[in-house]
Amino acid sequence: MRGIKLLRKVVVFVSVLITVAIFGVTFINPFGPTIFPVAGLISKEVKTDMALEMKFWKTMDEATAYIVAKKVNFAALPVTFGANLYTKGIDVRLVGVYSWRLFYVVAAPDFEFKGFQSFKGEKIYTAHGRGQTADVVLRFLLVRNGLEPDKDVTFAYAQPQEIVSLFNSGKIKIAAIPEPFVTMTLAKGKIIMDLQDEWNKATGFKFGIPITGLFVTGKLIDYPQTVKLFEKSFKESLAWSYKNVDKAVEITSRQLGIPANVLKTSLDRSQYNYISAAQCKDEVLAYLKKLNELYPDGMPKVPDEKFFYVVK
Repeated sequence: MRGIKLLRKVVVFVSVLITVAIFGVTFINPFGPTIFPVAGLISKEVKTDMALEMKFWKTMDEATAYIVAKKVNFAALPVTFGANLYTKGIDVRLVGVYSWRLFYVVAAPDFEFKGFQSFKGEKIYTAHGRGQTADVVLRFLLVRNGLEPDKDVTFAYAQPQEIVSLFNSGKIKIAAIPEPFVTMTLAKGKIIMDLQDEWNKATGFKFGIPITGLFVTGKLIDYPQTVKLFEKSFKESLAWSYKNVDKAVEITSRQLGIPANVLKTSLDRSQYNYISAAQCKDEVLAYLKKLNELYPDGMPKVPDEKFFYVVK
């Protein structure tokens, strides 16, 4: 009897691998700086044991639509956004976190910044939409420093490329954006805040912000070997990008239309380091709990432990 059960498991596993090899998986990635870690997969410099289709999302609504419609198997999402989807009953699980430092606040050269109170009465632009990392963290920091978001400080949202264009033309005074878009504003502005450092100071954390995570969605949650296979390919792609920075930057440049030299410079203020959900669970949970405690509008509910997909 035990032998029959084992045989069934083997048959199921093999059938899943065959399905993945023939029909493949679909992965969605933000249209932005996190293209750099997947440059090896885009260029096929990193070989995979599965047919892989990659798509890019530009807005939170677009990413959500892909997931809800069950059109994707894996997704790169802001960790806060993925957590909020999960607590709303949407089938996503965190496999790992790979982006820990990207976000900065930039301002016009004549903006005098003396601390958070300098933001009072100002409008801050941030990328994509409400609920992404910079938006949630900045709102948390404002509350922490005695300011009320949407009353003392207003927010506006746009695509990062549009924010850069508006900033460089003098139409925006302050923006909270990720690299490489920060680098693209420095000819016309200055960095006034490192959001990761401010987060660490406010919370006592040391490792920065768990910004972007790799998520598995839908039916593949039940097939750990397939998840393990994709995770391996993802990690190999990130390692390839750091070993072949010039090539990876060129691939990213072609996708984003951003000069390669800008992208390469931006890596000095970026940190990509893949850590599995099993290894960073405590850090991520502490981050989400702190947000829920001090800024419940941005993190209404902390996900339970099933949110973390442990690849065995």
